[in-house]
Amino acid sequence: MDLLSLLGLAIGLVALLGGNFLEGGSIDSLLNGPAAIIVFGGTLGAAVLQTPKQNLRRALQLSKRIIVPEYPEFDKAVKKVVAWAVAARKEGLLGLEPIAEKEKNRYCKKALILLIDGNDSDAIRHSLEIDLLAQEQRDNNAAGFYESMGGYAPTIGIIGAVIGLIHVMKNLDDPALLGPGIAVAFVATIYGVAFANLLLLPIANKLRQSVSADALYHEMILEGILAIAEGENPRTIESKLKGYLP
Repeated sequence: MDLLSLLGLAIGLVALLGGNFLEGGSIDSLLNGPAAIIVFGGTLGAAVLQTPKQNLRRALQLSKRIIVPEYPEFDKAVKKVVAWAVAARKEGLLGLEPIAEKEKNRYCKKALILLIDGNDSDAIRHSLEIDLLAQEQRDNNAAGFYESMGGYAPTIGIIGAVIGLIHVMKNLDDPALLGPGIAVAFVATIYGVAFANLLLLPIANKLRQSVSADALYHEMILEGILAIAEGENPRTIESKLKGYLP
């Protein structure tokens, strides 16, 4: 996880634990195994239940971005597209074949192949836009898995609170059992709300930002390829694509 994300998470936890401490509480008062099982297990189960298999698989693939965020390097991409334009102007479109063979990015490789095959601008745009929109939709659906967990967690926390209160009601005649039941009731609510707002919803939003950056990157590649197909000057292409730089 990048330093800024860690800082944000740390600030949230310090505020939560610090406020609890200032109120005279302790960390032990926030540790409750049954409440954790109810909230974390119930939240995960509900999210898995609502998520199609392909979206769940993609959500797991995107999870690595939570630890190591991935954002496209737009400046390097501009230089790469300009290099393609220079090669196409000097050697013709067939001169891009060796470049396409070495290209590792799937979208860029497809764009180059469409260009080399002599497709017109409209055909290239149509094919690449379908690819771009479909990938963006798949990734947004995957990020929605974490967003759905953020939506379920507070409700599952309330369910945990009700379960705790049920146990309290059953043991009103035994004061020794009242404390654990009340603890489950209140701690489960805290777990649900904190889990959603300090972790799950921020994760979902951060993944959506990463997905949006990917889509913008692919849009830039699309515009560059179309400019090459129309025979624009490499300098003109570079000037146009620099508008995409953050």
